[in-house]
Parts: sequence; C-alpha cells; structure tokens
Amino acid sequence: MTDHYASHDGAPAGDTGRPDVEHGMNRRQLLRHAGWFGGAVVLTVASGEVISHIAGSQDANAGAVAAGSGALRFVQVSDSHIGFQGPANLDVVGSFTEAVDQVNSLGFRPDFVMHSGDLTHLSTAGQFDQVKQLMAGLKTDRVFTVPGEHDSIGDAGRAYRRTFGAGTLGDGWYSFDTHGVHFIALVNTLSLEKLGHLGNEQIDFVRKDLAGLSSDTPLVVFSHIPLFAMYPQWGWSTDDALKVIALLRRFSSVTCLNGHVHQLFTKTDGNITFHSATTTAYPLPKPGRAPAPTPQVVPARQLKEALGIRSVGYRQGDRELAIKDQRLA
Repeated sequence: MTDHYASHDGAPAGDTGRPDVEHGMNRRQLLRHAGWFGGAVVLTVASGEVISHIAGSQDANAGAVAAGSGALRFVQVSDSHIGFQGPANLDVVGSFTEAVDQVNSLGFRPDFVMHSGDLTHLSTAGQFDQVKQLMAGLKTDRVFTVPGEHDSIGDAGRAYRRTFGAGTLGDGWYSFDTHGVHFIALVNTLSLEKLGHLGNEQIDFVRKDLAGLSSDTPLVVFSHIPLFAMYPQWGWSTDDALKVIALLRRFSSVTCLNGHVHQLFTKTDGNITFHSATTTAYPLPKPGRAPAPTPQVVPARQLKEALGIRSVGYRQGDRELAIKDQRLA
C-alpha cells in the first residue's frame, strides 16, 4: 500500500450562483488554501527569531531553546512505516532506530516524544509490536501517538488502539496539559474517501475540551493528515478541519503539527501555524511534481537528507514555540 489517494477536482459552480462546496470548503476557500503550498519553509520561534534552515547546516544551533527552568521540550517523529519493503528504503527499521538514537543524543531529555502517525505500513500485530519495542528505547518520560491511515488498514484502527489506545477517547483522540500548554491529539485517518476526516463526535470533543480554557493558553494540536489544505488532489487535507479551526481562532497561539506528507512545510494563518514533519522512512514527491504521492527512490547517500526528526521547545511567557528540524544524517 502507498500513500496514494484518488485525486479530486471540484467542478465549476453552476449558473445558479451557489458556491461549489467540497468537503466543508467552498471553492474560494479551497483555492485559497490550496495556494498555500509553494511558500518557503519558515519556522517562527521564541522571541521573534526565525529559523529557515534544517539543523545540520552552518546554523544548526540557531534558535535552540536554552535549558531554562520550567522549559518544555519535546520531540516529534513521524511516518516510520515499520514493515515497508521497497527500493525507497531497504531498511526502515534501521532508519527509525537511527532516529531513536538521534533523539537520545539531542543533549537534553525530552519531556515527551510524539509519533504523528503511520507507525506501521500494514497495521499488523507484529509491526505494532516491533515499533512499540523500538520506541521503548527512547530516553523520555512519555511517548504519545496518533494513528496514520497505514495504522488502520482493514480494521478501522482496532489493532492500533489495542497497542497504543489506552486512556484515549472515541477512536483514539485525547488531550493533556503540561508546562502551561494544552495539547490535543486528533484522529483524521479512519473515514477516508479522498481527504482526512474528523467527524462530529471528535469535533464535539474539541469544543468541550477547549470550552474552559483561557484564550491566552498556548495550544498544540497533533494530527496525521494536515488540518490545512496542503494539496487536496492527493488527499493532503482534512475535509471538516475548518470546524476545528474555527474553535481555535480565539486562542492567541496555536501550533498544529502533522505528518503524512513526508516533507517539511510551514504555513501561518493568523494565530495558527501549521508545520508538516518529515519522515524516518522514505521521501514523497512535492505536490504536483509526480502523478501520485508514491515512495521516491533517491541515491542512498541522499536518503538521510530527506529523513529526520523535530525538536520543539517552549518557555512560559513566550508566544511562539521554538521548532528545529534535524536531518537523519
């Protein structure tokens, strides 16, 4: 199985003048959001400093959050695809093991590690057990996960939830608080037609979860598929995400972190910043540069340049999170 989804192109609005609505977006919104892709990767960090590089360059240490008292530091890994077999990566277990080693060599102990989905490639019991054992090697206090579509093959995510769903609600969503930040972990990979989907039950959960929070509470939202329309033609969007985005608008600082697209991309829309993460398995093409989002074969020496991890820091009182992406090299 690949990450390919059937493409869709909205038909022009008819002569009635009624907006063409697709998956909760009218045509104007869809075109506006789809146009986001193509901008440079720009990471806004604490104290207004901007990082526009990937760690490993000459500026590798720029913008790193100092290990101050009370600072929050966590790591995001994504799309390990344990069980994948193909020329795009002949050893996904080896590359994910390197990612674990890299997390353990960051020079600090993360408060937690979040895996943002596609832990496995075919959602078998053996693959879930293997990735769980690999993540047990992470030197951190807690490990959190959200499922990808590859973690839900054939059983609507039941095998995933048996392994990783303890303490979650519904189909695996949940929230938690630490260091003054409120985190929400969403599941948008279970009702796929062309795009990701959250569903009314989960949207109601978000509404109730946020109801008692002050608008100055920093929010971080995890999902596998992007909550913005990065490239709907490939399914890189969530059809009902605008209902959740509307609930997030009143908060002064919101960061949404996703996987799925196997490449770095950042977009800021008002108070909300979206960051897509890279993978530890194999690269996918940039939107529109291939017929479909299938695994890309690159020279072995270039593979690690496309793989990596993300470390995130936050100090109470700062408005932005400090985000640093590191190559798996």
